[in-house]
Amino acid sequence: MARRRHRLACVLLSVTGVCLLHAASPRGGSVRFYSDDPQRREPETQDASNVQPWDIDLFWDLAENLFGSPGDKTSNVKARNVNTIDEVPDSNWFTNRILAQPLSIEEVVRGPVAGPGPAGTAWSVIGAKQAGFAPGFTMQDAKGETWFVSFDANGLPEAATGAILVANRIFWALGYWQVENHLVRIQPGALVIDDRATVVPPSGTRRAMKYSDLQDVLRRAHRSADGTYRAVAARAVPGRALGGFRYHGTRPDDPNDIVPHEHRRELRALKVFGAWTNLVDMKAGNTLDTLITENGKGVVRHYLQDVGSTFGTGATALREYDEGWEYLFEGDPIWKRLVSMGFYLQPWQTVKYVDNPAIGRFEGAVFDPVDWKPRVPTAAFLRARGDDTFWAARRVMAFGDDLIRAMAAEGKYRDEAAARLLGNVLIERRDAIGRTYLNAVNPVINARLAADGTLTFENAAVIAGVAAEPAGGYVIHWARFDNAAGVATAIGSPTATMDRRTTAPAPLPQTVDAIVKVQIAAVRPVESSWTVPVEVYFRRRGGGWTLVGVERLPQS
Repeated sequence: MARRRHRLACVLLSVTGVCLLHAASPRGGSVRFYSDDPQRREPETQDASNVQPWDIDLFWDLAENLFGSPGDKTSNVKARNVNTIDEVPDSNWFTNRILAQPLSIEEVVRGPVAGPGPAGTAWSVIGAKQAGFAPGFTMQDAKGETWFVSFDANGLPEAATGAILVANRIFWALGYWQVENHLVRIQPGALVIDDRATVVPPSGTRRAMKYSDLQDVLRRAHRSADGTYRAVAARAVPGRALGGFRYHGTRPDDPNDIVPHEHRRELRALKVFGAWTNLVDMKAGNTLDTLITENGKGVVRHYLQDVGSTFGTGATALREYDEGWEYLFEGDPIWKRLVSMGFYLQPWQTVKYVDNPAIGRFEGAVFDPVDWKPRVPTAAFLRARGDDTFWAARRVMAFGDDLIRAMAAEGKYRDEAAARLLGNVLIERRDAIGRTYLNAVNPVINARLAADGTLTFENAAVIAGVAAEPAGGYVIHWARFDNAAGVATAIGSPTATMDRRTTAPAPLPQTVDAIVKVQIAAVRPVESSWTVPVEVYFRRRGGGWTLVGVERLPQS
């Protein structure tokens, strides 16, 4: 408990130093589906050029999330930025990549890298690192381009830099805006302190940076036998920096930011993506908003800027044994351990880790994605529903074994066992996520209706190999759907199928823009959740049927 209080104090100290899319339910008391449904891009119709930088009080942000309950407290709210087919459109928050489009191993390994690393070898240090204890600084290369440099902690070679390089590729492939990272070797003698460089010492008074300040950074970084330092250089992102974003509420001066962040699916999905990678450090301080120009107007782009707090190491040390298992403060388990005099044991107190300091405390044998926890809960994490975690799990399962091992190799570990261990654990945790979340809701996906009335669909859990087909197959209900009134009228009797293929029981409407509603439920499945029907809607267009709606879970 003393160690726990000390760590909580350290974290507290460290943090001090869209346009709403068409929902799947009727809108405005009028039609349910509009002519542009489903939207593929989140519209940003307003000019956000007047957005001003802000500083989020990270001490308050931590305390509010750890001890409070920020954001909309209404339970079971459907994500408000999904389109009518229950997908997240592309935006300045998220870009559909893995699962949504073919991605080669080469593309994922390249990730967000769009150009060469820092130019030259003589670099100018222009500022100290702004926050946190990890060693680093800001520099300019020979071409005057700005880079943010992060080192491995002294005594932990390749741990922090390897995690940054691998996690950067993972979260880029998942769809998040990521900074461009390059592995570099720092020659201390080639560094020059720029006349503009400043630091803010503990006294709080900004002053010119001295050579001793640079020495202090390098003293805390791991030095290789040849005298160089392995580091990651992150290219400055485009636009004007505005500070981070919160995982709840909205940025009040951004006219396009009207979906509360706790109701954005891509942020809720971090409950799953964070569990997969052990991204325990979810906080506003690891995010970044920038003001950019698109189509002649200012818009805000949102980055998950720092995803390096993943796997089994942090920026300065191996993960504590309880990280990923408990929040920084949880009264119930602490009290139980106290009154039981230590005999009350949690899984993290007995789990066995492979000893590899480059990867740290990261395992998949005991891992349970439902029980996983970051250091501090976030409103978006806590509001995730079954349709959100299902959406996220499908993307995790889209990472094949070969792709995962190729990403692990991007850590550039000298010891091949480190990359092998990281790949093995990511595969184990991926499979656990699939077993857990693909079975938690009806996993019917990819429904298609042919012009002749033949319906086909797939089962995500069966495709992933984490479940068997339901013993009784599937039952399908057919209906004409009145788009203006929101009323469904049955077409014939329900049909059944064992092979996920069936035909409408009666002729379907042939008029342009006619809509058909189809409900698909499993019969005698192992998982009772599969009996809750998935509703899909098709619109008559061009002599055929186009998918315009998917409802996996009812709206609150």
